[in-house]
Amino acid sequence: MRQTITRDDRSTAETTALDGIYVDGRLVRPDGAQYFDVRDPATGRVWNRALDATAAEVDLAVRSARRAFESEEWSMLRPADRAQLLIDFGSAIADNAEELSDLQVRENGKLMREMFGQTKLMREYFNYYAGLAQLPLGATNATHLRGMVNYTVREPIGVVGAVTPWNSPLLLLVWKLGPALAAGNTVVAKPSEVTPLSTVRLAQIASEVGFPDGVFNVVTGQGAAGRALVEHPEVDKVAFTGSTPTGKAIAASAASRLARVSLELGGKSPNIIFDDADIEAAVTGAVAGIFGASGQTCMAGSRILVQSTVYDEVVERIARRADAIVVGDPREDESQMGAVASRAQYDKVLEYIGIATGEGARLVSGGVVAEVPGLKEGLFVRPTVFADVTNDMRIAREEVFGPIAAIIRFDDEEEAVRIANDTEFGLAAGVWTGSVPRAHRVAGLLRAGTVWVNNYRKTSYATPFGGYKQSGLGRENGIDAMREFSEEKSIWIDAGQGIKDPFNPRA
Repeated sequence: MRQTITRDDRSTAETTALDGIYVDGRLVRPDGAQYFDVRDPATGRVWNRALDATAAEVDLAVRSARRAFESEEWSMLRPADRAQLLIDFGSAIADNAEELSDLQVRENGKLMREMFGQTKLMREYFNYYAGLAQLPLGATNATHLRGMVNYTVREPIGVVGAVTPWNSPLLLLVWKLGPALAAGNTVVAKPSEVTPLSTVRLAQIASEVGFPDGVFNVVTGQGAAGRALVEHPEVDKVAFTGSTPTGKAIAASAASRLARVSLELGGKSPNIIFDDADIEAAVTGAVAGIFGASGQTCMAGSRILVQSTVYDEVVERIARRADAIVVGDPREDESQMGAVASRAQYDKVLEYIGIATGEGARLVSGGVVAEVPGLKEGLFVRPTVFADVTNDMRIAREEVFGPIAAIIRFDDEEEAVRIANDTEFGLAAGVWTGSVPRAHRVAGLLRAGTVWVNNYRKTSYATPFGGYKQSGLGRENGIDAMREFSEEKSIWIDAGQGIKDPFNPRA
């Protein structure tokens, strides 16, 4: 259902700066376009609007990307020149980091310092992919045939549809945008309707540094816009970050025309604390792993598995640390946790608190909304800790995407691994131990795409990230991402063997 603006807390400059789709290097507001509210979850107020794109507007953006892909201005661009554009883009993002961070905080309510840190880091992502843009990713292959030379090259796929979430809207787009552009593709991004405007501004910056028109386009909108992009016959690859059910629907749609797809989906990640761990460090890691970003991250360590010999101590320490977290205005330096990003997500978090209580989990911290002075309409929830959780409870099996920790007891290493792997997800996991052999052994047994040992929630542009099982398909970041956004071509050259007539064996 389309929404319309219901109240006006915006300045004229805010209203007109970003409320369009970004196509062919310019902001476009089609006649008769509909718009929807963009709310600040920390204040509860509407502060801007975004264009609710239809299939016709999505088609406009995709056709722009197709023209740009086939244009000599992009397809024939030297790798060194493409690399320089990526470097310039990263520098411009760093120069505009304060503005881009503020936009994201106003959209999703996360801490300013976290958004600012992510935004500044994007320069390094683009510098990294600028290097890979100039790196020959093919190979010369030895074959069993004399007089024949074989080598492979990697070529761009074409038009990429990038569908991105609201929790880290720009960084998670850059995970796709960097390798996609470095490989020579063009992109149409569809950000979450919760966080649409920061992505429009990012596309404007790309044009300002010299990317050809149509190379990076943005369509804002609600569910219909996303479906139109995923189903568009001119989209050659869909790269999606979001929930597992939506990812499955995207994969099914893409499969109907054999479009390429990569999916970074949900998680219910185990953070395992053994009794030989540095308990203080493990508690710090467990608290950061679930309450960082208000728990609104796919890799959140939402299941904290604790060995029975230290269980009571760890539960008490985690509860005490959770009680001490300052929930407040995400723009204030003293705040340690910001708002939940949207009313729908806020209601979901509160619902799961009720579900966990009803299932018999023991509430040891939080479980209530947070009152923040001056922000009565804000969407704030206290960090919540449940102990005595069993792995068959919904709170242990379903992704909440909020600040709720579920603490589960285990007796020995075998049981810890069994509980950790007893999930439909397989995105990430943590292991806390003082034993080097155990660290390697357990990391090898966990069915997860990323395992941290004595740390948690670390990523890098140079290392692959992705999930096992229903946590996704493919990998983002690192050289693997360049392969995800390119096709491999095998080329054979006759170096003297000569063609043999298969119909004349005596020839």
